Amino acid sequence: MKIFSSIQEMAVARALQNGAVGVLPTDTIYGIVARAHDPAAVDKLNLVKRREHKSGTIIAASVEQLYDLGIDARQLQGAATLWPASLSVQVPVTDELDYLARGTGTVAVRVPESAAIRALLEQTGPLFTSSANLPGQPPAANLTEARSYFGDKVDFYVDGGTITGAAPSTIIRFTDDGHTEILRQGAVQVKTEESS
Repeated sequence: MKIFSSIQEMAVARALQNGAVGVLPTDTIYGIVARAHDPAAVDKLNLVKRREHKSGTIIAASVEQLYDLGIDARQLQGAATLWPASLSVQVPVTDELDYLARGTGTVAVRVPESAAIRALLEQTGPLFTSSANLPGQPPAANLTEARSYFGDKVDFYVDGGTITGAAPSTIIRFTDDGHTEILRQGAVQVKTEESS
């Protein structure tokens, strides 16, 4: 288990490319991450986090990366103009991506606001992520708390200092009749307005 001081260290991207699961500061809070293209790494993440039948969030450097992963372009039309931002959009996925959806049929996706995170994602491709905590526990605010949750069950940690007062991303979905439904109000304040 390794500890890095910055997500910009090349070894972080290399570790993820090689199937590692790690904890790092995302654009919102500390997250546990794995490459979204790597089903074995995603399975390991869910095992470490003790998640059952609950999907996480996919962060990508661009909308194009999400298309390449297999997300239907039509599902992202309403979101593309809102990104980059701490705003996730829940979209349906095909059976081929069920290892990400974990039986729910949907995943949340976003292009993060942080340029440093997007630079990492340019190297790794989309990352599957979830808050760095165990079920029923608060998200880790620093490396000490993250290590108390996961210990040496993850391959690496990136120390981003203490993150206080950070909100998780806002999660929305676009309904078939053109409405915006707020699933979780978070870092970005969204008002529900009917589309014309």
